Amino acid sequence: MRVVIAEDLALLRDGLIRLLQAHDFTVVAALDNGPDLHNALTEHKPDVAVVDVRLPPTFTDEGLQAALAARAQIPGLPILVLSQHVEQLYARELLSDDTGAVGYLLKDRVLDIGQFIEAVRRVAAGGTAMDPAVISQLLARQDQSGPLAQLTPREREVLSEMAEGRSNSAIAGRLYITEKAVSKHINNIFTKLDLPPSADDSRRVLAVLAYLSSTKMPPT
Repeated sequence: MRVVIAEDLALLRDGLIRLLQAHDFTVVAALDNGPDLHNALTEHKPDVAVVDVRLPPTFTDEGLQAALAARAQIPGLPILVLSQHVEQLYARELLSDDTGAVGYLLKDRVLDIGQFIEAVRRVAAGGTAMDPAVISQLLARQDQSGPLAQLTPREREVLSEMAEGRSNSAIAGRLYITEKAVSKHINNIFTKLDLPPSADDSRRVLAVLAYLSSTKMPPT
């Protein structure tokens, strides 16, 4: 599986290269700035890009914008964004394209090697990998008079697990409930959010993420 990495910190960049290579990924390019990232993505068309949000020269959102620009040229290009903090505006911008193959993780998650590698593979396969902290803040920012206000606490827990990309069986295990109960909660969620249920897990998660990303949120 071919990967492009964009990270300005040399030590972390080298660590990502070694970690991915140790898990059978092929790193075709490793950059430290936005312009070079865009060029590498459009040239190599990798199976997945692991991208730091903030890159030189201004250290604002060059990494994200370069990745999104490349994705506009290569529809569906898988992008896993890494960020030091939860940047709600950037998360919403990434999620605004509801075609999938996106992820947003805090850099601390890289320390959990299994979780990080799973996230890279999930995004490369066209799925989503959202950091629990990101999802928590997205949910917290919703208008409490809107559709999410109709959800029960348990339904909000299930929605959060869905948004992280987990299957019904995984949700059941994490919340200590049956898969039948999970399915019932999911049907209730879609009804309350006016989103059509789907047997396709990926489309289901994307529908939820599309809804979450459509709500205006002030930047942090």
